[in-house]
Amino acid sequence: MMEMLLNLFGVVGFWLAIEYCLKHQTPESLEDASLMPFADDPEVAKRVELATGKQVKAVAPEEVKPGWGNLEV
Repeated sequence: MMEMLLNLFGVVGFWLAIEYCLKHQTPESLEDASLMPFADDPEVAKRVELATGKQVKAVAPEEVKPGWGNLEV
């Protein structure tokens, strides 16, 4: 009985923690966050835009600066 009570307390605590973390999020910010993994690859971002119809704010990958490439240590 005690184990069941502790499990229930853990589940309720986890649910409350998630609710607290997501309290100030808007549907737009959650949608932007779901598309974030595709933002660093412009080709994939275009495919996701075509498939979902949602705009992905893609950024171009950083170019390697001269002298910062394959450094030998």
